[in-house]
Amino acid sequence: MPLVCLTDFEAHAREQLSKSTWDFIEGGADDCLTRDDNIAAFKKIRLRPRYLKDVSKVDMRTTIQGEEISTPICIAPTGFHCLAWPDGEMSTARAAQAAGICYITSTYASCSLEDIVATAPGGLRWFQLYVHPNRQLNKQLIQKVESLGFKALVITVDAPKIGNRRHNITNQVNLMKNLLLKDLGSPEKGNLMPYLQMSPIDSSICWDDLSWFQSITRLPIILKGILTKEDAELAVKHNVHGIIVSNHGGRQLDEVPASIDALTEVVAAVKGKIEVYLDGGIRTGNDVLKALALGAKCVFLGRPILWGLAYKGEHGVEEVLNILKNEFHTSMTLTDGNQLQCERQTRRTPMRPPLTPQF
Repeated sequence: MPLVCLTDFEAHAREQLSKSTWDFIEGGADDCLTRDDNIAAFKKIRLRPRYLKDVSKVDMRTTIQGEEISTPICIAPTGFHCLAWPDGEMSTARAAQAAGICYITSTYASCSLEDIVATAPGGLRWFQLYVHPNRQLNKQLIQKVESLGFKALVITVDAPKIGNRRHNITNQVNLMKNLLLKDLGSPEKGNLMPYLQMSPIDSSICWDDLSWFQSITRLPIILKGILTKEDAELAVKHNVHGIIVSNHGGRQLDEVPASIDALTEVVAAVKGKIEVYLDGGIRTGNDVLKALALGAKCVFLGRPILWGLAYKGEHGVEEVLNILKNEFHTSMTLTDGNQLQCERQTRRTPMRPPLTPQF
């Protein structure tokens, strides 16, 4: 039976993967309220279609940080893709290259950065960084990814400490010790960079530290994990190039806003000065359309990419991306995506005023 929507891939992955791997991928922080809200919040938004417009040609291309992508649906950084498929991130990179979209490679990739680049040399890649307390290690890794052709540096800001992920505690999951982080090499082989562990993520990093990162790289710097107007304004003040509105898939601090609920506040705060992206809760083409209508330049997929990997490796990821791309095309066609209106339904008020952003 063919898989026809992203939830089909989710169900298949749940059957295919071991319980501990499934729990690691799907688990959220504490009661998983934010993880679940990420999806539920999209369902409170209603589309207001406009008709009798020429939609015979729908162009889904856009640019992010000056680079063209085929559709505003890209791949978020998630670690340890080898848990879902033997080739891990290499399969993901090939699928992203084939789709003509951006793939953000995680610090905790289970394949070496050199192998990821070699397997998809023409792909658009950004690199996600968990900041290490040792500045020299950060500098060495950033210079490495820049030399390998990565086009942006994505600094995760919402993880000064790892969230309380109960499933990992119950299953006694410690991937940092069980899986080799190949891009950090081995001290015994003369590499100055030791294996990263989860514990040494730098909990002291502050806004003023961003100037140091800007001094050592020419890459545009994107901050991942911004949820508030205040932090969005500080991001602009500190001359970053973009923001990913994200709550880490509900895996860090529980009971924070769903990503889509935080998006409008962040978009309003930056006043068009920097690009804003979103991850968390994207499951349908309508979800993509709603995020763009509320001001996101593009969206990034996390868990659905791992579901695709668990299905058929790179071909499974390609199927996930194609399904979402086709759904998004349909959504744009049926709403006149160039002049979209949408309404948000809440518990307290039947409808908020309609929003009419431009694509």
